Amino acid sequence: MKIVVLDGYTLNPGDLNWEGIKQYGDLTVFDRTAYNDSDIINNIGDAEIVFTNKTPINSSILKKTPNLKYIGVLATGFNVVDIEFAKKNNITVTNVPNYSSTAVAQFTLALLLEMCHHVGAHNSAVKIGEWINSKDFSFWNYPLIELSGKTLGIIGFGKIGKATAKIAQAFGLKIKVYNRTVFTEFENETLKFVSLEELLKSSDIISLHCPLTKETEGLINSRSITKMKDGAMIINTSRGPLINETDLAKALNEGKLSGAAIDVISKEPMKKDNPLLNAKNCIITPHIAWAPKEARMRLMQTTVENLEAFLSGKPKNVVNP
Repeated sequence: MKIVVLDGYTLNPGDLNWEGIKQYGDLTVFDRTAYNDSDIINNIGDAEIVFTNKTPINSSILKKTPNLKYIGVLATGFNVVDIEFAKKNNITVTNVPNYSSTAVAQFTLALLLEMCHHVGAHNSAVKIGEWINSKDFSFWNYPLIELSGKTLGIIGFGKIGKATAKIAQAFGLKIKVYNRTVFTEFENETLKFVSLEELLKSSDIISLHCPLTKETEGLINSRSITKMKDGAMIINTSRGPLINETDLAKALNEGKLSGAAIDVISKEPMKKDNPLLNAKNCIITPHIAWAPKEARMRLMQTTVENLEAFLSGKPKNVVNP
């Protein structure tokens, strides 16, 4: 049985191993595959099993790789695969849910704390001599913000949203949640489910933790930003297209919003003309919230379990049943 990994480097840059998958067949791992049909088709070849993280597998590719029986997505999001075509052609597609919930929630709060204290910028200021040359024992180059008593609006209350709320409550933040389903068992004095309208109007910080759908694409745009508090902050560790980046950059540059911290953008890797690249008070990290080794180990383990379940005739985490 031939098995191919199309883009294995981000999951395993060398600190993990592929032995769990290798035990099930003749394994070829490509660190990267160019995002064009011909290279993807060539690398898949006559494999029966393929794993992809972000390399797209569309219907044109599937038509020319007839041996494929199984596609394992090395991530939670599976929009890189033409799910409907795969289903019609009896190709099972699985994903890996929940492996990074703790890591992403932790990173969300790291971004928030960075916006509040600008630790990196102040460290850089010290290293270039600003403290040495200071007339005072203390200085700061940015406003410093205390979180206790402020309101964090969380859009999306899956495992990551829940984990983020739990950590945020420890900082004394009041939590307002907008989610399709209201989980009353989570409500208490510091956490309330509200309408999107109320969340936008009353939150000091808004953090996105919802999936990318037709309804949520461009959720943060000029209209929704207008409804926000002056000086509000935005965090996105979910999906880049949830935000209209031109509208967000404008709001930052004009001072409507006081800051944004973004780990995901609409087109990755980032393009040099992305409007957020030069926007004021915008922290951008290269899609790393998911990537602590512990989280990647869980991803690898679930990937192996998914393959094992498929081969035993009892597939799990199937996204196209």
